[in-house]
Amino acid sequence: MTDVNQGESLIAGFEAFYNGKSPVDGMTFAALPWDIGEPQPRVVDSVRAGRFSGRVLDSGCGLGDNTIHLTGLGYDVLGVDGAPTAVEWARRRARAQGVPAQFAVADVTRLDGYEDSFDSILDSGVYDCFDAELRRRYVAALHRAARPGARFILYCLSDLVPCELPGVYRIDEQILRDDLGGGGWPITDLRRDTFLVNEYAGHFFREQGLTVDFDDRGRVALPAWAVEAVRA
Repeated sequence: MTDVNQGESLIAGFEAFYNGKSPVDGMTFAALPWDIGEPQPRVVDSVRAGRFSGRVLDSGCGLGDNTIHLTGLGYDVLGVDGAPTAVEWARRRARAQGVPAQFAVADVTRLDGYEDSFDSILDSGVYDCFDAELRRRYVAALHRAARPGARFILYCLSDLVPCELPGVYRIDEQILRDDLGGGGWPITDLRRDTFLVNEYAGHFFREQGLTVDFDDRGRVALPAWAVEAVRA
C-alpha cells in the first residue's frame, strides 16, 4: 500500500465511524469515544496559560469543540479534518453555539495548500492514530504548514494506556523525540498527563476490568503525553 493510500484508507475508516460503522468487528460504540461534548481540559489549560498565538491550526479537529472554544475567545483558528462528516458536525456545533468557527476538509498528513500559514498548531488526539510512516508524513506536513518559530501543542495517548485500543497506538517518549526532533520540531516541554474519553468509552474499561481513573461523570482520564515543540 502506498503512503497516499494509507492516509486515504485511514480517513475512510474515520468517515465510516462518524457515520455509525464500528471500526472493530463485534464491538459496538454508543458514541464516538473522544466526544466529551466540550474542549479537552488540557486544551483549556493551555489557552489560559497563553500557549497559543497568531493564526492557529486545530489539526484533526474532529467534532470541533477545541476550535470552537478557541474561536469563541477571539483566536484566529482553522479546524481541519479529513472526514467530511466530522467537519459538517463541527460546523453545526459552532452554529448552535453562535460561534463563527472556521473548518475545512483536509488530509492532515499532507495539508496541501496550507504552506507557511500558522503560528500555533494544536493536535488533541490525532498523532496517536498514525503508524510510524504516517506519523513521519504528518510531522513533515505540519512543518510545511507552520511558520518559523511556530509552537506545536500535542496531546496523545501514552505507553501507559492499560490495553490495546482499536485504531490507536501507544506512544512512548522515544517515539515522540524521534518523530518530532527528526521532523524539525525540537521538543521544549514533555510531561505525563491525561486525555479524557467519554462515559461510553468508560463502559468498555469497566467491562474489561481495567484499572483507570474515572471522573464524577463516568469519563475516563487515559494516560497521555502533553508536548510542546517549536518549529526549527
